[in-house]
Amino acid sequence: MIISYIGLGSNIARASSSPEEQLEIAVDAISVHPKISLEKISSFYQSSPIGPKDQPDYINAVVKIKTDLDAITLLRYLQEIENNNGRERKYRWGPRTLDLDILTFGDRTIRTECLTVPHLEMENRAFVLRPLLEIDPNFQPLSGHSSAALLEKCTDQGIVKRLRGPIV
Repeated sequence: MIISYIGLGSNIARASSSPEEQLEIAVDAISVHPKISLEKISSFYQSSPIGPKDQPDYINAVVKIKTDLDAITLLRYLQEIENNNGRERKYRWGPRTLDLDILTFGDRTIRTECLTVPHLEMENRAFVLRPLLEIDPNFQPLSGHSSAALLEKCTDQGIVKRLRGPIV
């Protein structure tokens, strides 16, 4: 099985669920897939938006999974979860009900029209590095630097606060 890290984010409530609840729904949907084993879930973090600032703060988390799916099938499954939860792709860095990003897929480098792994900006974003460091302190992205070292140098320190521990 391949180990993959998935970034989760939400900053728009739906009629039936808050951004935090959107992440919980996503974690549940990820965990029920027969070819995905949910290994770890980070705490939820509140962070400032990237891009347009006239939108609500985000709630972010990272999950560690093991999967027998190939990367494109995993991507399609995550996009299905996003779509089922009201995701609209209007413009880059815009507000969203749910955003699920494949951060890594084993030690593979993937560059296709629809998927880039490892995620190009993960090493520059505190809202990815802090939860990643929490669930895997020894994780080293492809740069060879530890998540802790990258977090220290990270200029994007948009983390407002840790909201709560992982859900079960």
